Amino acid sequence: MSLLRDHDLARAFDRASHSYDRLTSLNPGYRTDLLRSARRLRLPGDGAGLRVLDLGCGTGASTLALLRAAPRARITAVDASAGMLRRALAKPWPARVRFLHLAAEEVATSGEGPFDAVFAAYLFRNVTDPDAVLGSVRTLLRPGGRLAVHEYSLSGSPAHRALWSAVCRGIVIPAGTLTGDGALYRHLRHSVTAFDTAPAFAGRLRRAGFTAVRVAPVAGWQTGIVHTFLARNGAATATENTR
Repeated sequence: MSLLRDHDLARAFDRASHSYDRLTSLNPGYRTDLLRSARRLRLPGDGAGLRVLDLGCGTGASTLALLRAAPRARITAVDASAGMLRRALAKPWPARVRFLHLAAEEVATSGEGPFDAVFAAYLFRNVTDPDAVLGSVRTLLRPGGRLAVHEYSLSGSPAHRALWSAVCRGIVIPAGTLTGDGALYRHLRHSVTAFDTAPAFAGRLRRAGFTAVRVAPVAGWQTGIVHTFLARNGAATATENTR
């Protein structure tokens, strides 16, 4: 199994950043699914007056999804890969979007927050200790704050596992190898099969203290392979209940 962790993974993303947007654009529904997950946060008033954290922003595709879902929110986007952040920063952004070079594990002690919502796309299967990061997210979220996790998390069906393996062998790894980044895309394949199934990750969220946990599939070929996980940090406040 070819899993990368911590600094090794960040360096692999640094190297792959030059072709990352081009390769993800070949995935039908990639950006549409990110936007759907960001909208599932259901942030009121287009996000006016709200602070939102994009945890593991990469080249900014998830940040753009948040900006489209909540165009009036103040967004802080963080990533452990300097190369991916350089690609994100090269794109045009409004002043209410800011980027920081931080690993997910570092945000809670960086002085950032609190946040009204956290969006984490393709993050949790890549961290060494997902439970510790979930604990950090809870400290960063206001009481009643919202979490949306957009993640490769297999349904548990053998058919979905087989489809994922076939797509990786036939498309993802060969395409990544052509760009010189085969190690990262072999990691992608194995990180998904080694990670929690969707029911297991929902259980992990509940054990971490999140409430109102829901799981929603994405559409298209990734149904049963990618899911949106929605949760709250404890009970919603009276204000949250009116939103």
